[in-house]
Amino acid sequence: MFPYFWGTDGWSSPLHLENVRGPANYASLVGAMACLLKNPNLCTDTYSQRSNELEVKAITALANLIFYHTVEPWGTFTIGGTISNLYGGKIGIEKVLPGAMIHGLRGEKVAIIASEAGHYCNLTVAGWLGLGTENLHTIPTDAKLAMRLDLLEAKLDELYAQGVKVACVTATFGTTDAFGCDDLAGIRAILDDRASHYGVPVPQLHADAAVGWALCFLSDYDTAKNPLELSPLVLPLVERVKRLCTGLRHADSVTIDFHKMGRGHYPSSAFIVNRKDDLQYLARSVSDTPYFSDADVRRDPAMFTLETSRPGLGPYTVMASLNGIGLQGWQMLVARSLELAQLLKDRLDELPYCQVLNRDAVGANVCFWVLPKGRDAKAIFAALEAGTLSPEDAARTFAEVRRLFGKRERAMDPAIDARLSLTTSVGYRPHGHDLPAWKAVFFNPKTDEKIVERLLASLEETA
Repeated sequence: MFPYFWGTDGWSSPLHLENVRGPANYASLVGAMACLLKNPNLCTDTYSQRSNELEVKAITALANLIFYHTVEPWGTFTIGGTISNLYGGKIGIEKVLPGAMIHGLRGEKVAIIASEAGHYCNLTVAGWLGLGTENLHTIPTDAKLAMRLDLLEAKLDELYAQGVKVACVTATFGTTDAFGCDDLAGIRAILDDRASHYGVPVPQLHADAAVGWALCFLSDYDTAKNPLELSPLVLPLVERVKRLCTGLRHADSVTIDFHKMGRGHYPSSAFIVNRKDDLQYLARSVSDTPYFSDADVRRDPAMFTLETSRPGLGPYTVMASLNGIGLQGWQMLVARSLELAQLLKDRLDELPYCQVLNRDAVGANVCFWVLPKGRDAKAIFAALEAGTLSPEDAARTFAEVRRLFGKRERAMDPAIDARLSLTTSVGYRPHGHDLPAWKAVFFNPKTDEKIVERLLASLEETA
């Protein structure tokens, strides 16, 4: 079996800065191995015994972290973030078109709204739920990579005026490329206001926090006392994170991927609702599942989950990791990611041929341009935002970004040089331009300042 691992990306290496994927922690490994010994199926108590109880504990722990002491949360572990987002969209459809689970859409036009910087799985969700991808409406972002609220409100007015039912607004809490976070409180206010104005059901506000959910470990951190002695570079970031995290309390449901910033094993995604009653929109009866005749509709996941064969790895890896690392340990891990990302942003700002594209996003990701020496990257970017950069100059700039990335890839020494990735669009599209960017993501706790310094030196050599 082991030869099939050859060539697999080195996620455990401190030089791996490619994407939102880091090394799985050892507590997660212990939890996963324990789960595999018994191999429970999280559909009913009969198939899983107390593993179902562990799922409830894990969902409750994550819900209280994200929603902050919510009254009656509930949820389920899924096979990935896409499926979790699918759950949010399906609940939204049932809210605005009751009985759709049985009768279908009945010719009604139903839409989903998401951020233009959101994950491409929003297209998957719209297609697989039968809405059609043309009924996914994306809202442009501002320079902070947050959905523009004025354009969201305008889109709602447009759709409602046409008689379209808006099932769900999927906000993003940590975009995959640039770690942009939408203003959930602002979105909630607009949804409530517009739905009231038109006399229609309020759309489901679903937060895709697959990437950014772990910022919530810092929600309670006392920056005045600073018990972990975080550096002065990090403390302002923690304050910004705390303000961002309060927005999650306005969401009806949320997606988290523990296998990303939770450093857990695959699959450990979860779909969590703020209020347990929302799961009624997904419910089946025992008569629909005859071989689960002993199922209890009040608690058994088989009565509302998409999957029937559902592995128990999620709750085991999550609870082992939460208990094994502890709150302070998680705070240290998250703060360290923020610190290194900010350090790289600050150092890139000093280089005239570099431009950071997600300066105002708070997270582990850094998206940036590298242009040939002699080119003023900051002036070029300012002209692009102002709309004064010619199409020819824009195309030349984007080509240079891609060419120099390839040049570094060919010249890099894998023993000392961090492996980065290239995105074709960070999600912010000034004047309709998709912005390519180099990307560095700080997940590995062994990545340090020396690696950042070597990265900067390699940019000097490349440009």
